[in-house]
Parts: sequence; C-alpha cells; structure tokens
Amino acid sequence: MKQILIAEDEPDIQELLCAYLRDAGYEPWTAGDGEAALALFRSRPFDLVLLDILLPKLDGFGVCRQIRSQSRVPILMLTALDGEAQQLQAFGMDIDDYVTKPFSMPVLLEKIRVILRRCSPSQTDGRLRYRDILLDPDAREVLLDGRPLDLTAREFGLLHTFLAAPGRVFTREMLLARLWGYDFYGDARVVDSHVKNLRHKLGRDYIETVRGVGYRAAKQTS
Repeated sequence: MKQILIAEDEPDIQELLCAYLRDAGYEPWTAGDGEAALALFRSRPFDLVLLDILLPKLDGFGVCRQIRSQSRVPILMLTALDGEAQQLQAFGMDIDDYVTKPFSMPVLLEKIRVILRRCSPSQTDGRLRYRDILLDPDAREVLLDGRPLDLTAREFGLLHTFLAAPGRVFTREMLLARLWGYDFYGDARVVDSHVKNLRHKLGRDYIETVRGVGYRAAKQTS
C-alpha cells in the first residue's frame, strides 16, 4: 500500500483527503504544521507528499527545501496560493505538480496516480529494472549485465528496498526495522557493513550515502 504524507493545517481538508485516499487504496499520514511534517517524513518512508504552503511553524517552501536536500520523493503542492510567483518558486524547487484550492478530488487522485506511476522504477511482471540491474523478487534473483549476482538474504533485501524506491533516503533505523525486525537490539551500524558488502559485489556506484541520514539508490544517468 502506497503511503502518502499530508502536510495540511486545516482539519476539514485533512479529513477529506484521508477519506478519499483510503478509499483509493492509499495509506495517509497527517501533520498539521511544517515541523511535524518533517519529523514524520524522517520517521518512515513515504511514496508521495501532499504539501500545503501556508503551514504553521515552517511553511511549505521550507519543508520542500529540506525534503529535497535528502530525497527525490514526489511532492505535490496543494495550496490556496494561486499566484504565478508562488507556482514558479515551487516548480523551481523541483516539485512534481501544483494544485490550487478549491480542487476536485477525482482530478487530484488521478494526478497522484500518474505521478506515482511515472516515479516508479521500470517493472516487468513484478521485476525491477534499474540501470544494468534486473531484480526478480519472486525468484530472489539479481542479474547484473545479464549475469547472476550472488547475494545474501540481507543484501538482497537491501537492494530490493533501494531499487523499489529510487531516490528515497532510508535511515539505518528504517532498514533495521524492515530487514532485521523491530525487536532487533544490536548496533545499527550493522547496516553499514551489509551496504559495504553489497557495494563491493555490485562494483559500481548504485548506492549512495546521504551524509548524516542514510542510504539511497543513486540517481539514474539516463
């Protein structure tokens, strides 16, 4: 289920968005101000962010700037500001779309569907294709330049996690919870050693470090 962060300070709009998103098969999470939105964004992986501009504590531009410093997650600005200057500023921060209030929920849902489809990695029958890598989650097989790659279960899990959400930053805590389980009490640095081994086997810059945050799949060059 795709997870969507809603950064919106108006309770009625929060409730409306949550109801429609749940009916459409998404899992919505809400934050009523910019600081809360950033804290929630950093606590778990999201597939898309719906971002108001006129937020308390930290406005939507500030939230967008900080998200973009660490993630390529799709951002759709949903705001009452319809001026050209605000729209140009938003698109200059590399957002994916800009919708003004009042808005049509069916149109908004279609925009979300299109953005998520566009931002998804290339897939064939559930397989993930990323640069020279083809990952088949059902067969638990990874091909690099058409040749099988021998990975441990954790290395496969890490690679699958990164390639399923290219550009999204995963903290060590997120990766531990996903691959080691929430009851793991060891050192979070165990993630670093597995990423190091995975990088060595890949032999190329497919995984990049986001200093002070975590890891993500490197941007595709073509």
